[in-house]
Amino acid sequence: MSTPELGLPMVVPAQGLPARVRIHEVGARDGLQNEKATVPTEVKAEFIRRLADAGLTTIEATSFVHPKWVPQLADSEQLFPLVSDLGGDGGAPGVRLPVLVPNERGLDRALALGARHVAVFASATESFAKANLNRTVDESLAMFEPVVSRARADRAHVRGYVSMCFGDPWEGAVPVHQVVRVCKALLDMGCDELSLGDTIGVATPGHVQNLLAELNEEGVPTDVLGVHFHDTYGQALSNTLASLQHGVTTVDASAGGLGGCPYAKSATGNLATEDLVWMLQGLGVDTGVDLGRLTATSVWMAGQLGRPSPSRTVKALSHQE
Repeated sequence: MSTPELGLPMVVPAQGLPARVRIHEVGARDGLQNEKATVPTEVKAEFIRRLADAGLTTIEATSFVHPKWVPQLADSEQLFPLVSDLGGDGGAPGVRLPVLVPNERGLDRALALGARHVAVFASATESFAKANLNRTVDESLAMFEPVVSRARADRAHVRGYVSMCFGDPWEGAVPVHQVVRVCKALLDMGCDELSLGDTIGVATPGHVQNLLAELNEEGVPTDVLGVHFHDTYGQALSNTLASLQHGVTTVDASAGGLGGCPYAKSATGNLATEDLVWMLQGLGVDTGVDLGRLTATSVWMAGQLGRPSPSRTVKALSHQE
């Protein structure tokens, strides 16, 4: 047990947790795509650079989706070259800059700019697949198959997002077997890792551990799984802890708690990266993230957006009203 510094938690390790967790930072993509106002490209680039400077090594940069659907990210071709050096020679070592690619056209655009980490976005439910992709679940999986195949052929790393893993605003509770089916399909087509999304924030720890156990029983190993929790009912941290106890070591989070979901109106913000780091630091779990620099970055971005950060840790450490 160590004595805490001012503004940092006392470190009291708990048994059964991983020694290190990789934070998959989604604020620059999932967070900013849900802002009503479009953030200037130069501000986005500065945001990503500050996040890297705070020690984050996986920073989702943007989405190569049609501007009609996500106008806030219409500048992906302009943005990516402004930050791509972070992941290359002369940049911060080990920084990954994943980008979302909804189809082959999006993949073409991303690869042309040198993207080496891409992600596809599937759904465990028919209603959300229709709302988000205007396709059935099976049609969306068929659309992703050539995307994943071509990305792997180009030696790019592929992440598969699975939305609505715990509940759907139209369908209600989501049967575990539906989630397992989509996860296995994405792995079978070649995805390197999966992110389990609690898109509307209704998961609870028992549900989380049940899904993880069922995935394991069906041949999906824990080491390819990440978790992505929203904090609608204040359960994101408890669900994260339940995931870590199961052996998960990749957790999605958003600096300052930015983000929601444009196709699921009941969804509130993502788990705030600062809140996650505070908990993990107190548990003695290494993240490589400097909490002070990260908090300063979120305060700076809040100033750019003209409103305070919803992160409790940002408020506590910065005395932000």
